[in-house]
Amino acid sequence: MIPTVMPTYARTEHDFVRGEGAWLIDGSGRRHLDFGAGIAVNCLGHAHPKLVAALTEQAGKLWHTSNLYRAPWQEALSKRLSELTFAETMFFTNSGAEAMECAFKLARKYQHHAGFPEKTEIVVFEGCFHGRTMAGISASGAEKMVKGFGPLLPGFVRVPLDLEAVKAAVSAEKTAAICIEPVMGEGGIIPIERDFLRALRTIADEAGALLILDEIQCGVGRTGKLFAHEWAGITPDVMAIAKGIGGGFPIGACLATEKAAAGMVAGTHGSTYGGNPLGCAVAMAVLDELTAPGFLDNVNRLAGRLRQKLGALVDAHPAVFEGTRGEGLMLGLRCAAPNGDVVKAAYAEGLLTVPAADNVVRILPPLNVTEAEIDEALSRLDAAAARLEAA
Repeated sequence: MIPTVMPTYARTEHDFVRGEGAWLIDGSGRRHLDFGAGIAVNCLGHAHPKLVAALTEQAGKLWHTSNLYRAPWQEALSKRLSELTFAETMFFTNSGAEAMECAFKLARKYQHHAGFPEKTEIVVFEGCFHGRTMAGISASGAEKMVKGFGPLLPGFVRVPLDLEAVKAAVSAEKTAAICIEPVMGEGGIIPIERDFLRALRTIADEAGALLILDEIQCGVGRTGKLFAHEWAGITPDVMAIAKGIGGGFPIGACLATEKAAAGMVAGTHGSTYGGNPLGCAVAMAVLDELTAPGFLDNVNRLAGRLRQKLGALVDAHPAVFEGTRGEGLMLGLRCAAPNGDVVKAAYAEGLLTVPAADNVVRILPPLNVTEAEIDEALSRLDAAAARLEAA
């Protein structure tokens, strides 16, 4: 008999009931060090007092009015994000998948509005992950996501991470946009070279196409900059964010320039819950913390410590690990052993990590993790590796 919760997830038996910073506590009272952060969502850990206060205060005032009426909370958050980014306007969503759906629609609407309705193709990259909507899985093309869901949506052109392949795929006649994650998350923690991102900016401009950046996983401080593309010194036309911006509360956004969003007029897009008062209040509190003096400097300092210790771990256990890669506190361990076995061995040691493609284990601690917690996580990873070697 099918369970009452649709069985679309291969869940573990963990039954977490409470969280404290970088720790999760299960029903038996056992404490687990959370270096998955809800898949890069809990950027400030669990039950952060300022986020709890922001949510509690707003919950006592107003939960929902719909987007039929003026939304001062959206205006405040959009002004703050506009001040911090390239964006001149934005659409609020509940999730990253919805933010990407908005980005894809915006790109086509932009070209149509500009008088080029034939420019509908969106160039994406092999190994990409842009959510599980029909547009998202059509962009990815990965068998595990698309099998049984055909026919897929047309208009997505997948290319390898190769500039010549990009140039061959992009045309001034058909290309609406180029879309990429500055650090590919589900694809295996693959940082895109900064020169590659700069070249994409140029190629898009020359073709009259938009550059869409998916910063759902790598954005909001995760790489040591507020947004990952800042390392390359470029700006996109459109950017999707979610995950960390709500610190655990569901909220996302599609950010854009005024020019890119010119076609998004009344009636072209909508959301019942997107940009609700609760989500916006929490997002403002997240931004307050992440933009506080020294916060991102500390993320980079901690990232250096974590990467150094992961390198030593790889050297100590060559039968289990092959190397590290990533940016900031978005790091990946390329495994010699099956990454699922590594994740399970870490579970046994009370450490939570997240698997990814290319036999990688993602290391995604809260951005306010402590040195002591990093050291404890590495001790537990070392014990997990020893456990696998003994087996």
